[in-house]
Amino acid sequence: MEFLHLPLKTKRLVRLLTTLFFFAYAQMAWAAHAPIRIAGKVTEATGQGLPGVTVQVKGTTTGTVTDGTGVYSIQADETATLVFSSIGFQTMEVAVGGRTAIDVTLVEDTKSLSEVVVVGYGTQRKSDVTGATVTIKGEELVKQPVLTATQALQGKAAGVQIISSGQPGTSPVIRIRGTSTALAGTAALFVVDGVLTDDISNINTADITNIDVLKDASATAIYGARGANGVVIITTKRGTVGKMTVNYSGNAGFRLPTNLVQMANAAEYANYVSTASGTVVSPGTTSTDWYGQILRTGFQQNHGLSVNGGTDKSTYFLSAGYFTDQGIVLNNVYKRFTLRANNDFTFNKFVKAGITASYSNGNNQIANLGSAYNNAYRAAPIIQSKVGNKYGNTSVYQNVGNPILDIDNNDNNEKDNRLLGSAYLELKPVEWLTLRSNMGGDWTNLNSRVYNYQFNNDTTTFINSGGNQRNPDSNLKFENTRTFHWTWDNLITFSKKVNKHAITALVGTTAEEYTQVKFSAYRKNVPATPSLWYIGTGNANTSTNDGTGDKYTRNSYISRLNYNFDDKYLFTATLRIDGSSRFPSQNRWGYFPSVGAGWLISNESFMQNQNVFDVFKLRASWGRVGNDRVPSDSYTVTVQPNLAYPFGGGIATPGSAITQIKDPNLKWETTEELDFGAEFSALNGRLTGEINYYDKKARDLLINVKVPSVTGDADGVVLTNAASIANTGLEVTLNWRGKISNDLSYRVGGNATLNKNNVIGLNGGQPILDGGVGANQQYTTRTDNGQPVGSFYVLQVLGVFQSDEEIANYKNTGGQAIQPTASPGDFRYQDTNGDGRIDDNDRVFVGSYQPKAYFGLNLGLTFKDLDFSVDFYGNVGNQVYNGKRGVRQNVLDNVERTMAYNRWTRSNASQTEPRANSGNLAPSTYFVESGSFARINNATLGYKLPTTWLNKVHVSSARVFVTAQNILTMKKFSGFTAELLSDSPTKQGIELNAYPTTQTYAIGLNVGF
Repeated sequence: MEFLHLPLKTKRLVRLLTTLFFFAYAQMAWAAHAPIRIAGKVTEATGQGLPGVTVQVKGTTTGTVTDGTGVYSIQADETATLVFSSIGFQTMEVAVGGRTAIDVTLVEDTKSLSEVVVVGYGTQRKSDVTGATVTIKGEELVKQPVLTATQALQGKAAGVQIISSGQPGTSPVIRIRGTSTALAGTAALFVVDGVLTDDISNINTADITNIDVLKDASATAIYGARGANGVVIITTKRGTVGKMTVNYSGNAGFRLPTNLVQMANAAEYANYVSTASGTVVSPGTTSTDWYGQILRTGFQQNHGLSVNGGTDKSTYFLSAGYFTDQGIVLNNVYKRFTLRANNDFTFNKFVKAGITASYSNGNNQIANLGSAYNNAYRAAPIIQSKVGNKYGNTSVYQNVGNPILDIDNNDNNEKDNRLLGSAYLELKPVEWLTLRSNMGGDWTNLNSRVYNYQFNNDTTTFINSGGNQRNPDSNLKFENTRTFHWTWDNLITFSKKVNKHAITALVGTTAEEYTQVKFSAYRKNVPATPSLWYIGTGNANTSTNDGTGDKYTRNSYISRLNYNFDDKYLFTATLRIDGSSRFPSQNRWGYFPSVGAGWLISNESFMQNQNVFDVFKLRASWGRVGNDRVPSDSYTVTVQPNLAYPFGGGIATPGSAITQIKDPNLKWETTEELDFGAEFSALNGRLTGEINYYDKKARDLLINVKVPSVTGDADGVVLTNAASIANTGLEVTLNWRGKISNDLSYRVGGNATLNKNNVIGLNGGQPILDGGVGANQQYTTRTDNGQPVGSFYVLQVLGVFQSDEEIANYKNTGGQAIQPTASPGDFRYQDTNGDGRIDDNDRVFVGSYQPKAYFGLNLGLTFKDLDFSVDFYGNVGNQVYNGKRGVRQNVLDNVERTMAYNRWTRSNASQTEPRANSGNLAPSTYFVESGSFARINNATLGYKLPTTWLNKVHVSSARVFVTAQNILTMKKFSGFTAELLSDSPTKQGIELNAYPTTQTYAIGLNVGF
């Protein structure tokens, strides 16, 4: 109360001081919680800066990532805690404590199984996964100068076989744990950011964060009808919180053919043909290397530019890429342009959304390789290739086309535009519940144009006239194919941990629809000027048109339960129910369950005092998946119109008839698989590994079954579910990482897969005869009981007859001469059934293209700012068929140099090479060769430029490198390559017109701003 009696000036002073005190207190209180700018550098134990480390303010959505040198900057409350995390390193929490400069050193995570991997419709810790999966980081894939990421995947994952081709614009074939079907689709399913697709040639490898391969039925069962051949999940890069960063990655180099087959030169050819024909052939003055005439050194380049950044409310990743591959064959080049935009939006702690969008434009100039390569093998070297604008006339000499003209006369171009994208909305009303809806679409528009120039077999085209290589009328064919595939996933995820019990449950639905519309138009006499290549400029009287299409839908219900007790005992169960329009209503729905269990032994109390294993896990699983990749009309009987029928023997009347009997009870192909595995990390993370054993059986596979001729079926067979195929195998993966000093470290990794493939039951189905190569070889493979799919089925060569006496003495048990018309130098074939003659009944199985084992070896070395890596790949135990030798059908056809020198003569008693002959040989073991090979797949040497240099030009990181692809291949096969693409497993492994293996040498640059 005394305050009331103070003088007025004193009162005012007290009020002012009080106000200032409270204002100062408020300022100090506000300052205590005001955000401050914190900067620093994140390094590893060697002192090397770590790029891409996530730095987040604990308990908030505020965060950033380190740049290419490990430097970061972030705003946070001075009492906050920063969380530093990066894959392969232990997460670290640091209290700010008012500091504005914080440098941290992350410790390598020796428990590699703690990494997060992508599984179907979600993620899990690697240690919690009970199925067989493998993860490959994008940084490993981008080192190689290849079109698609699957090519770079070769040799890096056990159980995954990649069959590549050097042909520009061609995607490799991927086989996961063997072949499990004969007639239905064999391709693995790709899932790109949640969108299901069969092709990833539109994806720029530099945009990929990682690839996760789901190998066993337990892991793939969540994809049901699409998971029978394995699943490859691709996650592309997303934006990160922090300032905008710009990155460029590119390389350029050249490609050249390797492992070329050496053909006989003019002198060698003349000697061989003179002997075979009995007529003297002059070598002349020309010796043409036909392969050398159509092959070249090609240029290759790949460039990518990306922009990345964002805030705690929205992030973005934008990229553009340009790829050019000039093939090693004349007139062959592929170009691709790509764009990508990935955006994520955080509205609040309850709602998130995002979009993923990519566009690609491809332009493929395709060489007429089928005709050119076949003719280059057969064309006589004594004929000139080309003089000025006139071609050597091989046709008038030996009825074989000039390979250069085959290419020059044909203009085959494909242009494709593709949009692939998705959008998601995610709600998280409470911490343990997530609702997510994802809509994805894949749209393609492919335009194909094939123009064949007009030319005559006269001296306007050829050096000399005659022969039958001519095209009297130019012709043009246009074909347009449009497809659209949409998917819509709606998922609910429950995740809760109570004491030692951790439960994650997923339920949801997914729907998809695929449509395809294709039409084509053809006319003759179209002008040769490219600007006039339109159907309307051709002769309307020669017009033909066609149109086809396809449409199918799927509807699915999915569920998965993951249970973890005390980080020791794991259990996973999934169920997917699929409905597919590709089957009749009574068989439309398929049920695909799986169960898996795991035991983290290293977390048991009795393992705590040992110093060998950091992590050791045993797991076992069983699952069932399906395959509905059959033609959409496989069960629907259709009527063929415009068939002529003469009533009463009179004039034929147009009509319609059912010419193909269909099975109205067609159903799913199903695959069941047992998998047992062990995963470990030992010796403080230096040694990691995984061992898997699998037993996979596919049942109810599609195969043709004979029907009585009275049914009226045109080919006498009906497609139905009858066959069964088994694959059993063992996979081993080992990786070692060592450090010699702070400046020098290394890594060694290897994987090997043993696989046995067998047809275990046709159940009334007919063996599939396939693999015809022409000439006298209508089929070379047979898919039958007890043999691998697509096994070679040929005559067994016992040797070469050395004399007339040997021929006369080669008899069956009944004393009958087996090959009485043979001559010395001819092959001696095995009379397998003992009937005294050689025919198709004497064929035997002699292996298949499917390898018994394949392997990969990956080495890496880092010294200060230098890095070096080299990858090896190979397979053993398979066979290939030298089909190009089999199509030799004229005495004037050229031969390989080894055939010319090693052939049987009276003075060269060969038992492996026959006498000089005119071709048309029967399919036999002579054409079957070992497909085993080992190759140095890639070697890369890189150097990171010092930061002291880069800071002067405001560049955060830069790395230059040189790389080489397919440096050396060690093989037994005498052909171009033992890696042979095929669209069918029943005829794979036959070399006819294989694109030669190519070597690539390139120099590249990675820059970050």
